[in-house]
Amino acid sequence: MSISKEEIKKDIIDQLYWDYRVDASNVKVSFDDDKIVLEGTVPSYAAKNAAEFDTWTVKGVTELRNDLTVKYPETFEVPTDEKIKEDIETSLILNYNIDSTKIDISVSNGFVTLEGTVDAFWKKLHAETIAEGVSGVISVINKIAIIPTENIVDKDIAQDIIKSLERNWRVNLDNVNVKIKNGTVELSGTVNNWDAYNAAMNAARYTIGVIDIKDDLRIASM
Repeated sequence: MSISKEEIKKDIIDQLYWDYRVDASNVKVSFDDDKIVLEGTVPSYAAKNAAEFDTWTVKGVTELRNDLTVKYPETFEVPTDEKIKEDIETSLILNYNIDSTKIDISVSNGFVTLEGTVDAFWKKLHAETIAEGVSGVISVINKIAIIPTENIVDKDIAQDIIKSLERNWRVNLDNVNVKIKNGTVELSGTVNNWDAYNAAMNAARYTIGVIDIKDDLRIASM
């Protein structure tokens, strides 16, 4: 039995209001064809990410665009750009997985830009996540480049990803296509739900030699 768009929308709204982290009082949920669109304001970057995660957990959601903006409460004392930059630098230094000396940070009115290099794709994402968690951040632009420490050919990268997918019970490999060109992974095809989608993406994110991911995966309609 298929789920109507109104039922999906209601479930998303209920989920957002349930989550104490989000404060969904200023969040609007709508459809753009089959794509869910989140609009409005939330009180922190963490709330924006939580709202996106909550939406993906709702049955029937196959596509999502998160257009939420961060608007800190008037009672919140927003840190200066200098303080935000300092806090991000400290957080990166404390993370042993990332060489913070190779990352440059700039902040303008709460908008953060990350530049520099790391040796793995997941480290680029991890640096972004660390920056997002710092108080006062409104948005993060991630321009970090990936420079692997080993020269790994595309064929080996593809084999590693495919083997990882084969080991994962969430993913039906028959429905997922993996292509590699110069370290850039293209994932296409369909998966059954958000958990399977995330599992497939992780197979590419954490494989050595990957420098970028082109995401053409789709979640099958219920």
